[in-house]
Amino acid sequence: MVHTENENAGGWLDHLLPFRAWWPRVNGASLRDDLLAGLTGAVVALPQGVAFAAIAGMPPEYGLYAGMVPAIVAALFGSSWLLVSGPTTAASIVLFSSLSKYAVPGSAEYVQLALTLTMMVGLIQLVMGLARLGALVNFISHSVVVGFTAGAALLIAASQLKHLVAVAVPRGGHLYQTVQAVASQWQTYNLHALAVGAVTMASGLIIRRLNPRFPYMIVSMLVGCLAAFLISRQVGAGAAAIPVVGALPSSLPPLSAPEFSLDSIRMLAPVAVATTLFALTEAVSIARSLSAKTGQRLDGNQEFIGQGLSNIAGSFFSGYVATGSFNRSGLNYQAGAKTPLAAVFAGGLLMVVVLFVAPWAVYLPNAAMAGILILVAWGLIDFHHIGRILRSSRQESVILVTTFLATLFLELEFAIFLGVLLSLVLYLNRTSHPRVLSRVPDPRHPMRSFTTDPSLPECPQLKIVRIDGSLFFGAINHVQERLAAMHRVQPEQTHLLLIFSGINFIDMAGADFLAELVRKEKAEGGRLYLYDIKKPVCDHIEKGGYLDEIGAENIFESKDEALAEIFTRLDREICSRCDKRIFLECMTLPAPMVERERVPSA
Repeated sequence: MVHTENENAGGWLDHLLPFRAWWPRVNGASLRDDLLAGLTGAVVALPQGVAFAAIAGMPPEYGLYAGMVPAIVAALFGSSWLLVSGPTTAASIVLFSSLSKYAVPGSAEYVQLALTLTMMVGLIQLVMGLARLGALVNFISHSVVVGFTAGAALLIAASQLKHLVAVAVPRGGHLYQTVQAVASQWQTYNLHALAVGAVTMASGLIIRRLNPRFPYMIVSMLVGCLAAFLISRQVGAGAAAIPVVGALPSSLPPLSAPEFSLDSIRMLAPVAVATTLFALTEAVSIARSLSAKTGQRLDGNQEFIGQGLSNIAGSFFSGYVATGSFNRSGLNYQAGAKTPLAAVFAGGLLMVVVLFVAPWAVYLPNAAMAGILILVAWGLIDFHHIGRILRSSRQESVILVTTFLATLFLELEFAIFLGVLLSLVLYLNRTSHPRVLSRVPDPRHPMRSFTTDPSLPECPQLKIVRIDGSLFFGAINHVQERLAAMHRVQPEQTHLLLIFSGINFIDMAGADFLAELVRKEKAEGGRLYLYDIKKPVCDHIEKGGYLDEIGAENIFESKDEALAEIFTRLDREICSRCDKRIFLECMTLPAPMVERERVPSA
């Protein structure tokens, strides 16, 4: 009894303190890898946070604040080992499009609405996690994740092209608009900035090829800064004019308070629900893609809870809606992170970076940052699984390609929803078309096991059919059509034996279908029999009152028992003329009448 109580207590603690599950993985080597990954993430989050805040219509420092406390809380209370939460391009766009109609972007009122929305999103996420709705992530198929990740990788790379060649491109455009805007300004490309980006990428690729465990991103970033310095010195600072990130505000996130007035809550409720669904989908999609690379088993409920707590905490520490970040999570993975401590270090070190390093960002070229993020984007494309999906499954390929193209040409959240919806449609199509196979005893096997071989003879009175799949309302029509087609071929088979070993679920419509089959077989002078039925399915039939109509004497647990009993119910006159002899019981009958007539009398 004590042992059971300890186990229950441990289970509760694992849910309340999920970091207990991965803490044993922490050792000296993992701490080193996580610290380097966290440092890399903190440095990259510095300019990104400012850019995301500008997209969201928030003051620049709020983009940095959203990557501090929320990232730490999400890492400690979430499920993924590698997911890094914080501000994202998509979440920032959603925030701006939702709140700009209620207040002037950047104003105190706008910031207050953003904090309130963040709190509401966090509460909804937390409730969904506690209600164990994390199973919703199971509807995000692997093909959706791979396609979405590949598409998002191209979006990340395309978004950095303007920094790579130092041209101005309007924000919020689609992929083709961004590429077209960059390409149309080819005459104004800053070749010095392009050289810095190329040197950054080349150094990163070389270092990663020579020693994948080395923190190549930090080194390549420093190499990019050095290249910019040397080029400026060689041709003159004014002539080179390589754009830099610029000085950033250096302060820790101040305490803040959302507004809890009924008017604000009522006004933001629809926005909060939409933002919640999008933020969770984005976070879980990223977590799923990373867990597929590492082999980790993701707990959707815990991830919902972690995301909810991170946004609740963020609303009190001057952060706006945070979710899983493709840039920072991909960077975290590429930098060699081993445990969620990398995200904890990233959030903590970002505070240190903001305090002491932010002013030095004036020397960090935008082109060097662009080179790093393009390398990250390239690493996010899973060429191996893309090739495998395209080769192995047409349906999964359709899901992959559709999600990929939708990510490129539609809004990011719609791309995910479209992929999930298409997965559900194809899944429902598969489940509504269970396999219906004609089975016969195999005379080549000593036990005459059932097989599906069209060349083997069938009993002229008994049809044996195996159904693989759920027998529910959506599958009834397909099963009816397949059985009707079989009956048209051999209408004299008035007895029907259904093998139920492949049926795990039956609903009321399925039970009604069986009752209808019973009446049909009786009307034709035969019977319906069920063999190898699972207990839950049998219980459902019994509780629904269908057992009396089917008849308990027509349900069998073993094949031998079923065939022996059914054999006694067959028409002996037909058996006397039959030369198939496909059942062992048939051997007990005298030779077929036709055969005896051919034998001359002595």
